[in-house]
Amino acid sequence: MTLADSGPRSIAPARGRPRSEAVENAILEGVMKLLEDGVPLAELSIERIARTAGVGKATIYRRWNGKEELFVDVMRAAEPPDPELPGTSMRDDLVVLLESLRQRGLMNRSSAILHNVYAQMKSSPRIWNAYHANVVNPRRELGKEVLRRGQQNGELRADIDIELANDMFTGPMLLRAILRPEAELPEGLAEQIVDEVLAGLGPAGTPEPRPEP
Repeated sequence: MTLADSGPRSIAPARGRPRSEAVENAILEGVMKLLEDGVPLAELSIERIARTAGVGKATIYRRWNGKEELFVDVMRAAEPPDPELPGTSMRDDLVVLLESLRQRGLMNRSSAILHNVYAQMKSSPRIWNAYHANVVNPRRELGKEVLRRGQQNGELRADIDIELANDMFTGPMLLRAILRPEAELPEGLAEQIVDEVLAGLGPAGTPEPRPEP
């Protein structure tokens, strides 16, 4: 896998002198090459990465504070880019967010390197925590912001707990993408999940009269 395969990536804030995107990509590609060659994350040193990328160690440290921060950018570059929300409705935004999760699940299944790296990240608390802080948590916050706007617009009941609602929308997709690797991730799954959850969480309509006893 190369960075060209994954599309554009988010660039972290610059430190020190102006940064060269070509140099950054060479460093990220160097890490991916080492991982593809079977080098475990725990054995990837800055010196080894620099040698593979053809740069000096100082060049890496000018851009990243350490291995954890560098690995987060490597994973961000290897994954599909974060989606741009249409902003037309809460439902449309939720569908786009869940479709992005579906695409990540498909990529993780089709890429042995990604699957292997995710497994290794979980055994390294510092890397896993850095990935959650810089990638996972911002995505969760975006989902909760979509739900808050839905409450303000009347698309979601005002009494719904946003944190719980976010889990209710993303949980089924994450379950299939991560915990049930044998489960299908068909097209249209994002729409199905959003519509079925909204059927229970949307604004309450006029209740049907109960039959007389």
